[in-house]
Amino acid sequence: MTDALSPTVRFARDLIRFPSVNWGNGRSDGEAEAAAYVEAELQRLGLSPQVFESEPGRASVVARVPGERPGPALVVHGHLDVVPADAANWTVDPFGGEIRDGLLWGRGAVDMKDMDAMILASLGEILRQGRHPARDLVVAFFADEEAGGLLGAHWLVEHHPELFAGATEAISEVGGYSVDLHGKRAYLLQTGEKALVWARLTARGPAAHGSRLIRDNAITRLAEAVAAVGRKDWPIRLTDTTRALVDELGRLLDVDPKAAGPDAVVLESGTASGFILATLRTTTNPTVLEAGYKHNVIPDTATALVDIRTLPGEEEQVLAELRELVGDDIEVDVVRTDIGLENPFSGPLVDRIVELLDRHDPGAPVLPYLMSGGTDNKSLARLGITGYGFAPLQLPADLDFPAMFHGVDERIPLAALDFGTRVLTDLLLEY
Repeated sequence: MTDALSPTVRFARDLIRFPSVNWGNGRSDGEAEAAAYVEAELQRLGLSPQVFESEPGRASVVARVPGERPGPALVVHGHLDVVPADAANWTVDPFGGEIRDGLLWGRGAVDMKDMDAMILASLGEILRQGRHPARDLVVAFFADEEAGGLLGAHWLVEHHPELFAGATEAISEVGGYSVDLHGKRAYLLQTGEKALVWARLTARGPAAHGSRLIRDNAITRLAEAVAAVGRKDWPIRLTDTTRALVDELGRLLDVDPKAAGPDAVVLESGTASGFILATLRTTTNPTVLEAGYKHNVIPDTATALVDIRTLPGEEEQVLAELRELVGDDIEVDVVRTDIGLENPFSGPLVDRIVELLDRHDPGAPVLPYLMSGGTDNKSLARLGITGYGFAPLQLPADLDFPAMFHGVDERIPLAALDFGTRVLTDLLLEY
């Protein structure tokens, strides 16, 4: 069975079998082992990769690949960490790398060991033929992306910016994948991503015996604030990217955005709406609650963590509205912020991507979209590097791709991996 696998599928399977789980709060398992695997594969190609540890075990791998012509370099990057997976909820072992029904199953299959594998396979295809990419490449496999990149891309940008010298553009997750629009295939190219604000809400009150009448209960007050934040329906605000996307979706789906409204247009896009709906507005999702230590003790403190994703440039405005929403009695502390990005759907790189997708899938339109989450392109942007999400995948119409991210039974079609490798190889050879 192994001999029948393409290089891309084999790389992806092998990487899934490294349980490089990022638990957050500085804790991670297996990133160094996955990095050692990637380092060895790059060395087999005659490259000289460097491994950087921001902290013990938090390893990133970077290599430079000489191009055929002088000019700006392109950063091609992925991350090696994945979010946790509870095996009890999965159909298969999440770290088994099982191949079933023409799909590769496992944590990281789409986020994002698929792209890691495509990078390795494309480089192998090019270099083993004695060829070179069109331009210098900075190939990077980062640690810690699933916790915001502080110990991965962000750390490298801060401590080793020389690694990215001469680079002006980057490609990584999450874009270039196909979506089904009423039976017609189209591709979404990620041209931007929302800003990140992680906040902590804290309520305080008197500690007391659980049998007493305490109207100023910290947990109750926090619960009211959390409910208000979680149920807040933030207004739609279209950016240049989302306006262009909604207009194109309306045209392709024969829905008038002005009459139906942006939400209705996006919902017509089927499973693609799982990513797109959240890009039309700010979102504020409570994710963690902490309070108390014993059944009969009313605690004096209760806290909640809220994952806030704003449209680029709206961070301060949203925080001000959040503080007003929860009231003066709730403390709001910002734990982490990161920038939003919005890049043009134009220029030589975008033009070449559109051309290549049309070459490999004639007639399929390519649309820009703003990602609701974030990528390591945020860190590279601090060096003036313009990043796009382009991990090309031609997907079956019935696969709910957005649901695969951080979901149960994450999986990717083998054919999609090989399609992506062909497209990526052509891009590296031609751009």
